[in-house]
Amino acid sequence: MEETKTGKKEKKLSFEDSMNRLSEVVAQLENGTAPLDESLSLYEEGIALIRSCSRMLEDAEKKVALLSKQEDGTVTEEKFTAVSDAGKDA
Repeated sequence: MEETKTGKKEKKLSFEDSMNRLSEVVAQLENGTAPLDESLSLYEEGIALIRSCSRMLEDAEKKVALLSKQEDGTVTEEKFTAVSDAGKDA
């Protein structure tokens, strides 16, 4: 559990759960039927989710870089090819 700026305890969401919730928040905001106060709360939640996802992606990138480090300490950068892209010409 993490404590937010408002002092509330919140369960830390996984990246996937955060992205799903962000999608819900965006849909609610795009709907445009929420009152102003609720819209502002949703916007704040969305920004927090974006920051959280960004941190998780940066951490994952650092972890991959560490795992990609060569024995001599150099890191080689290679283009990532997703499984669904295998066999396609770039």
